[in-house]
Amino acid sequence: MSFYEELKRRNVVKVAVLYVVFSWLLLQVTDVLSSLLPVPEWAGALVVMLLILGFFPVMVFSWVYELTPEGLKREKDIDRDQSIVGQTGKKINVLIIVMLGFTIGVVALDRLMPHQPVPAEAEGNSTETPVETTDQEPTAADPTAMAGSRFAPAPDRSIAVLPFADMSPDKDQEYFTDGLSEELLNLLAKIPELRVASRTSAFSYKGKDIRIAEVAEQLNVAHILEGSIRKSGNRVRITAQLIDADEDVHLWSETWDRTLNDVFAIQDEIAVAVVDELKVTLLGEKPKVRETDPEAYTLFLRARQLGRQGSAESMMQALPLYEQALAIDPEYAPAWDGMGSAYTNLANFAVID
Repeated sequence: MSFYEELKRRNVVKVAVLYVVFSWLLLQVTDVLSSLLPVPEWAGALVVMLLILGFFPVMVFSWVYELTPEGLKREKDIDRDQSIVGQTGKKINVLIIVMLGFTIGVVALDRLMPHQPVPAEAEGNSTETPVETTDQEPTAADPTAMAGSRFAPAPDRSIAVLPFADMSPDKDQEYFTDGLSEELLNLLAKIPELRVASRTSAFSYKGKDIRIAEVAEQLNVAHILEGSIRKSGNRVRITAQLIDADEDVHLWSETWDRTLNDVFAIQDEIAVAVVDELKVTLLGEKPKVRETDPEAYTLFLRARQLGRQGSAESMMQALPLYEQALAIDPEYAPAWDGMGSAYTNLANFAVID
């Protein structure tokens, strides 16, 4: 009897097929659960690694041992005339069929099940903003959870950047005002010596009529940066003001009347003014925003706002805007990142492969 025939006789081949089918089913279940539960990104890779490591021991076990009516026994201790490997093989075939059915069911469920909308931070992750490294943004607790809590005094060098108000005549520049506010936040967050409240917490106050002192208390920061933007054609007026939350007084205020070509320089100026006013001693160079063509920048902000609406339709609308931005500046990394996020989420929605 050849070695392969002996493998078949001992059901090693069928056990191998069963193990592969089981592994496939487990990976499908892991994929579905990872989209519903807050599991780490490396969980899938860990499952794959464990399954690969487990294959060889399972094959050795199926070669050495055989299932008998009295339980597991070493194959060499069993009389072949009394062996029931044939019956065991039929049971393995049934298990393979059942697991294949479960696997197909899990795949179908994943395709048909409505997915949750993608949160703002999921579609436009930290590297999507027009700053070279924005994943340094500090985290802060949910302000609603912090309300009523007692904190130690807020650090003097702490700040929250609230969404700037849209003062444009048609009130149609929300994508621009939110984008500029977020980029200022990320610019300041790159300064290790400065504690910056997260975007999620700061933007939760958007459109709410609440006193600055209450916002600062809930976010546990000592200063608030707020402002307004009026955009008309290629002209933009940006007003920014830094507020001492404890005293409820303005420490600094400035207004810029410029063209869109100067918008990046304005962001840098605001960040530098905040750093100087808070008397932050920088351990490295002052942060600078990632510049691009103003038209590409505007297209990027519009696309990012659409993508963050969380629907498949809005992400499909965002894609051509990202493409237009990249046609102007092919090296603008945030636009590539945003387009990649949109494609990934569309695949998760089963809109595209």
